[in-house]
Amino acid sequence: MKADIIPLLVGLLIFLSSLISLKIGISVAVIEIIFGVTAGNLGLQTEEWMLYFASFGGIVLTFLAGAEVDVRLMKEKFKESFLIGLFSFLTPFLLAFLYTYYAAGWSLHASLIAGTTLSETSLAVVYSALVETNLSRTEIGKLIMASTFITNTGTALVLSILFNKPTLYTLIFIIVSIGVIFLATKFSHYVFDNPRLKNKVIEPEIKYIFLLLLLFVYFANMGGGHAILPAFILGLLMSQHFSETSETKVVKNRLRTVAFAVITPLFFIVVGMKVSLSLVLSAIGLFVALFVIKQLAKFCGVYFFAKKYIPDGHIYSTLLMSTGLTFGLIASIFGLQSGYIDNVQYSVLTGVLIASAVIPTFIAQKWFMPVHAEDLVDLDS
Repeated sequence: MKADIIPLLVGLLIFLSSLISLKIGISVAVIEIIFGVTAGNLGLQTEEWMLYFASFGGIVLTFLAGAEVDVRLMKEKFKESFLIGLFSFLTPFLLAFLYTYYAAGWSLHASLIAGTTLSETSLAVVYSALVETNLSRTEIGKLIMASTFITNTGTALVLSILFNKPTLYTLIFIIVSIGVIFLATKFSHYVFDNPRLKNKVIEPEIKYIFLLLLLFVYFANMGGGHAILPAFILGLLMSQHFSETSETKVVKNRLRTVAFAVITPLFFIVVGMKVSLSLVLSAIGLFVALFVIKQLAKFCGVYFFAKKYIPDGHIYSTLLMSTGLTFGLIASIFGLQSGYIDNVQYSVLTGVLIASAVIPTFIAQKWFMPVHAEDLVDLDS
């Protein structure tokens, strides 16, 4: 039997990413994406197991991101998070659509895909960056997460309204998602507060959360949708469970450890491996134009509200809100599979997303970290 070297190489990339991240102080997600792009363009091929685990890694990250949102703060700061999130979505959506339709000569559907793809802010990247710097425990971090939720809700709604063709299975997916979220919100304390399940080496609480997320994944695939939005809402509504007692906080920390050790690194590496640099280089002018448009649009949409509502971290917040990846990838993959965009357009849009995941995050963490962030202590530890 021929030995498969790909898992070994991926494991090496994951380990090296962690070492480099610790050495240079940049989000490990950024390093993993760069390694993924490099490996993919050097000939490393994704395998079926990698694709599934990568997809599930994005769902787990999204759930964890929702669990970090402070619902109380979100209610108190609804106007602030709504305005930042709304214009973070609306400005790049409109500018990218107008440029690709009128200047680049794309079709109407392709231009709508471009606008939708470039409108989002990456939950995965934002969450990873905030957790690694302990900012997820601060008011700045929680307001950024709440604003990101608003932005991606807009992206998901536009994608659903403009392009989805509802079927009976779509209705089943929606009903199941609502049912799972309702029941989990009401009855999860029977799992988390059960003395027979607490602090067990077999981690029944984490397996319970994975089961809920796998339910979303299964019925989303059946209904032609995606599990990211219900996963985020579930995390958001279950955040109360994770903040009530020290035991539930420990569960969230253990889930985060499991996710960041293996599952989410595969998500970021596989995302990078999907980019064809040769196709991006063949349309380098369009790539640069769309990247600049996304960054300028995000800056115009976010900076002035962030300066008003997050004065101690407005540039950092603007840069993180300028990232893109998760929902944008869903939109671009949908556009390619549906025939709305071709391979070159897909590679350019995906390349812009990856560049926007790496460059703004690098700049934000290298030069615009809020001054107190390095002194923060993880309150859940």
